[in-house]
Amino acid sequence: MKYGFVRAAAATPKGIVADCEHNSKEIIALIRQAHDTNVRILVFPELALTGYTCSDLFFQDTLLKEAMSGLIRVAEATKGMDVLCFVGLPYLHLGKLYNTAAAVQNGRLLGMVPKLNIPNYSEFYEARHFSPGPEEVQFIEIKGESIPFGSNLIFQAAEMDELQVAAEICEDVWVPQPPSGRHAQAGATIIVNLSASNEITGKDSYRRELIQNQSARLVAGYIYANAGDGESTTDLVFAGHNLIAENGIVLAESERFKNSMISTDIDLYKLRSERRRMTTFTTSESARYHKVIYSMPSVSGNDKLPVVPLIRWIDRSPFVPKAASERKKRCDEIISIQAMGLKKRLEHTRCESAVVGISGGLDSTLALLVTRKAYDMLGWDAKGIIAVTMPCFGTTDRTYQNAVTLVSELGATLREIRIEAAVMQHFKDISHDPCLQNVVYENSQARERTQILMDIANQTNGMVVGTGDLSELALGWATYNGDHMSNYAVNASIPKTLVRYLVADFADGAGSSRLSHVLLDILDTPVSPELLPPKDGEIAQKTEDLVGPYELHDFILYYVMRFGFLPEKIYYLACIAFSDTYEPETIYHWMMVFIKRFFSQQFKRSCLPDGPKVGSVALSPRGDFRMPSDASADAWLKNLEQCKKAEEE
Repeated sequence: MKYGFVRAAAATPKGIVADCEHNSKEIIALIRQAHDTNVRILVFPELALTGYTCSDLFFQDTLLKEAMSGLIRVAEATKGMDVLCFVGLPYLHLGKLYNTAAAVQNGRLLGMVPKLNIPNYSEFYEARHFSPGPEEVQFIEIKGESIPFGSNLIFQAAEMDELQVAAEICEDVWVPQPPSGRHAQAGATIIVNLSASNEITGKDSYRRELIQNQSARLVAGYIYANAGDGESTTDLVFAGHNLIAENGIVLAESERFKNSMISTDIDLYKLRSERRRMTTFTTSESARYHKVIYSMPSVSGNDKLPVVPLIRWIDRSPFVPKAASERKKRCDEIISIQAMGLKKRLEHTRCESAVVGISGGLDSTLALLVTRKAYDMLGWDAKGIIAVTMPCFGTTDRTYQNAVTLVSELGATLREIRIEAAVMQHFKDISHDPCLQNVVYENSQARERTQILMDIANQTNGMVVGTGDLSELALGWATYNGDHMSNYAVNASIPKTLVRYLVADFADGAGSSRLSHVLLDILDTPVSPELLPPKDGEIAQKTEDLVGPYELHDFILYYVMRFGFLPEKIYYLACIAFSDTYEPETIYHWMMVFIKRFFSQQFKRSCLPDGPKVGSVALSPRGDFRMPSDASADAWLKNLEQCKKAEEE
């Protein structure tokens, strides 16, 4: 519950057609199981109390009476439970029969939502029995209580404003304008669907895509519970295909042809963040809706929402797709975006060369590979790419040789300009002792390299292609007006964890074994600016020892930028995602470093050169992220400090 997570479940009971007493017992058993596993929202299939395939038995008063008795038993069984349950049954109102979803919780019947779209085609003939329900809310009397009845109902937890649930039934989501669209515009963050969708060849894929896409369109959680084994097989088979999706991602899916209960954790704060960013997501329907407020007994007596261990998987590399096929597709797409952006800029400026500073490290390697692809798109000779290696005090033989080999394999023009003498002259000019290996010692080298690149670009009527990546920009790990500056920054929205996969993708598709070998060795080289002298010929200055692990910083960056989460929530998620890699104290330390650097280094991002956006997270001051350079980080640091203090207590 804390941090915006709510556990949701979809369950298919083993029913018996027209046996409401048996069915209610099965439903109650599943409710208790869900309650014991901290489920807060539980959805059962359409007409689960009677069975969907009762056919003309729906005209029998006996069945309708037993269904209502079963509902009362189910409601009473939820006494003392937090879980909000949606149970399907037929309901007779003013002489008409409705296919309804009843919401029950903590011993109460909270409301009844009727099905709006009644199918009467192919294998469906519901119009023989049921009438379309009303959208506008009416009030009906059940056991002496006034109960809201209508489609325009939202069930909201008193303890959590973001937990707002609305229902639709089966066919409602298959029509051109599903009621869930209105529900979401009225504030519903979770849509439940009680369904009895029969199984035919290929329908499972269509159903999955339908639910996945609807959750994306509504920026909502979507819980879909389907009928299964137990329904009549006179003409149809039901497979119990249950789905839970969140904003376009299927979080949980049941095995077909096997009745089961699936559960997962839906992130309501993530949905809230997405909606507030989207200016086209309106709340125009809220005035038409009736809200039913319910309270969770285990929470209402306690001011704090409980922290329930997540069963949801937390991806430690949110920028990198897990499936190899999807990762390959993503890499190809990103490289094409980078190269296309550079191609356009080269054409527009009528440049005769592209100048790239090449160090033998990951970022400059990717920039050079992208530049070569842009030249291929233009049909230009790769000799027009001027790759400049500028060895100095910290350059190792390994990175130097890799840089030289890479340029040769790509057919670019190599220029080697040693900068030791120029930097030493600069130290003399500004009266700096070269034995003092401080920030002046390091940044002088970076700025000397940038000056050379810019001047060579002037010499050759070219432009300097930037090499710095998104992770470095977030941390401000760049020398101002040094490697921070270029004419076009092709890596500006590529996080470090993704840079590795892009270079690896080039290695996999390399036309020669020599190119593949050098790319793999570059991937195996520690990340370093190489500004301090080597020790025993090896790199002495390792970036991740200084600013922290990039995999951890990229994780933090993703949730800071994509969803604006509180630091305490990001820390909570990071401790789960990296539980087998870093201790909580280590995560806390590097999170503090990230927050301090992210705020203090904004001035470097406020004047970034142009560069192509390739993903949903970017730091361009012209579009994606506008932040004052003098903003205080105190509130973010305080939130994380208080979280850590509470954890220790």
